Amino acid sequence: MALSRRRQAIISAVCFVATAGFCLPSDASSSAPGIKEIAQGTQAGPVKVAVSGPVQVNFREITIPPGGSTGRHCHHGQLVGVVKSGTLTHYAPVYPGGVHVYRTGDSITEGRGYVHEGRNEGSAPLVLWATYMTPEGKPLAETDLSQCDQPR
Repeated sequence: MALSRRRQAIISAVCFVATAGFCLPSDASSSAPGIKEIAQGTQAGPVKVAVSGPVQVNFREITIPPGGSTGRHCHHGQLVGVVKSGTLTHYAPVYPGGVHVYRTGDSITEGRGYVHEGRNEGSAPLVLWATYMTPEGKPLAETDLSQCDQPR
């Protein structure tokens, strides 16, 4: 039994409509990356990052309880961080008077070589999110102070 042209057109249209969804690109939102803002801070001045040779990059969450400290140390590379919560009191020779206080939302950079210490002198835990850019094979934090630049 031969189908009339009209019936063929109707069947073709129904088949097209029934299967058209399979031919369309998938929903853009299902292939979009998920982005979660982890921390944001403000840096008062420009940031220049320079590390010699191959670089190891680490991202850490550091929690210091009230009264706690990082201990005196230096870095062979650089660090950029954001105070997620709490207050960081940072002792280093790069500040006038040797100390600077960073609060929630502040950004901190630490350069190579100089000895410094971060303390939580507040009453709540300090949470710092930090990205380290360190020459490959070197520790993220050097606690052997003889390996650090000496104050002039």
